[in-house]
Amino acid sequence: MPLTRRDALFASTGLLLAHSAPAHAGQAAPKTVDARPLPLPFNPARLPGLSEKLLVSHHENNYAGAWKNLVKTREALAQLPKDAAGPLVAGLRERELTFGNSVVLHELYFGNLGGDGKSAGAVAKALADGIPRFEEQFRALAGSLGGGSGWAILDFCFQTHDLHISWAGHHTQTLAFAAPLLVLDMYEHSYHLDYGAAAARYVDAFFQNVHWDEVNRRYERALKADVLFRA
Repeated sequence: MPLTRRDALFASTGLLLAHSAPAHAGQAAPKTVDARPLPLPFNPARLPGLSEKLLVSHHENNYAGAWKNLVKTREALAQLPKDAAGPLVAGLRERELTFGNSVVLHELYFGNLGGDGKSAGAVAKALADGIPRFEEQFRALAGSLGGGSGWAILDFCFQTHDLHISWAGHHTQTLAFAAPLLVLDMYEHSYHLDYGAAAARYVDAFFQNVHWDEVNRRYERALKADVLFRA
C-alpha cells in the first residue's frame, strides 16, 4: 500500500499510526503532503446540532489554515542554511509539530463525525467500564476544556496496550506512542458560532453525530499495529 499524506504526517509528528481517509468518505486520500487539504467526509448540512456554517468555517479556516501553515513551515525548514541559529531551527520545528498535529487531529475529528451516534462494536466491548462510564468521563474532560482550548481524545496506548482517555491542552501535547480513536475538538472555534459559551450543548451534539464505525475501524488498525510492536 502506498504511503498516504496522513501516514506521512503521523510519521513526521511521532505518532506511529497507519490511518487512511475515513471509510465513509468515499474518497481516496491525497498521496503527498502538498496535495491539498482533505474535504469534509460528510454533508455538512445534515449533521443535527452542528450547523453547516460552523462546520464549513471550522474546516476552511482552522483545519485548512493549519495545513497551509504546515506547508509554509516545511518550506522554511527546507531553506535553512546549515549554520542556522539554534532558536530559529527550534522555533520552526515547534511550529511544524503544532501545525502537523493540528492537521492530523482535525482530520481525525472530522473523520469521526457523520454517524448516528449509536455506540457499538469493538471499542464499546473493549471499554473496561462500559460506554456509559466512558461517556461520563469523556464529557467531564471536554467540559473542563470548555471556554478554553484543547482536545479530548480516546487513545489506544501502545505502551500499555489498552484504551485511555487523554487530555491535550495544546497541539504539541498528545499522548506519546498512541493511536487516537475518538477525537473531540474543544477549541472555541469548533462550537462558538452555534453555541456561544454553552460548550456542554456542543458536546451533546458531538455525541449525537459520532461515527462509531470509523472509531472501530481505527481501533482495529491499532490492534494490528500493536501486534507488530510486540514482536
